[in-house]
Amino acid sequence: MGGRPTWLYQLSKAGKLCVPAMNVNDSVTKQKFDNLYCCRESILDGLKRTTDVMFGGKQVVVCGYGEVGKGCCAALKALGAIVYITEIDPICALQACMDGFRVVKLNEVIRQVDVVITCTGNKNVVTREHLDRMKNSCIVCNMGHSNTEIDVTSLRTPELTWERVRSQVDHVIWPDGKRVVLLAEGRLLNLSCSTVPTFVLSITATTQALALIELYNAPEGRYKQDVYLLPKKMDEYVASLHLPSFDAHLTELTDDQAKYLGLNKNGPFKPNYYR
Repeated sequence: MGGRPTWLYQLSKAGKLCVPAMNVNDSVTKQKFDNLYCCRESILDGLKRTTDVMFGGKQVVVCGYGEVGKGCCAALKALGAIVYITEIDPICALQACMDGFRVVKLNEVIRQVDVVITCTGNKNVVTREHLDRMKNSCIVCNMGHSNTEIDVTSLRTPELTWERVRSQVDHVIWPDGKRVVLLAEGRLLNLSCSTVPTFVLSITATTQALALIELYNAPEGRYKQDVYLLPKKMDEYVASLHLPSFDAHLTELTDDQAKYLGLNKNGPFKPNYYR
């Protein structure tokens, strides 16, 4: 469920990785179904369970427009929220623009938004300076990675009062009476405050299991002490296992069509770099 395993790549680059490793997080099945489709539902579930907020007309800033951010924004937009995006990547920023969202810097909207959602996988995305400038009753939560995106440590100071309102909901009170609603103490909202559908768990667990089987059964020398992406054939196999749930029927290529495309009739249908 977590973010990209950057530490694995750092170990590999430093020559300190002792065994081959499979990066399941960046597989298509994980990115699309867990990050995009699951978060599209769990963002609303988590916010409703904790705050009972009505989204119509609310101004929301979503930090990051990767797969998680895309899922969150689609759900919020569908309920009538006014959504802003912050992005460092020009490609993701352009996607956000084409999807009808305004791309801004966080400082430009921090005083006016009702909800702040982090989805970047980075650290210190929302700092104490941002938190000081938020309006009363602004809701702050993290959908991105671990508990590093919101600088919660900076809020544990003598001048600020913490009030536990309900499970996973804290009001952080400033000396002037302003309250910021912090969810799950900055941890992942979708894991702390909502449920993960069993269908998505099945996809993710199947992907992880196949990755382990591949590493275990691989002939000696196929994988060195490095980080590898899941072979696309396995990604497609995971998807095919879950199609019967929807009574979906795949179209099969003819021999002539497969030859024309330069593909095997049984896949893989996408190159390994496809995400």
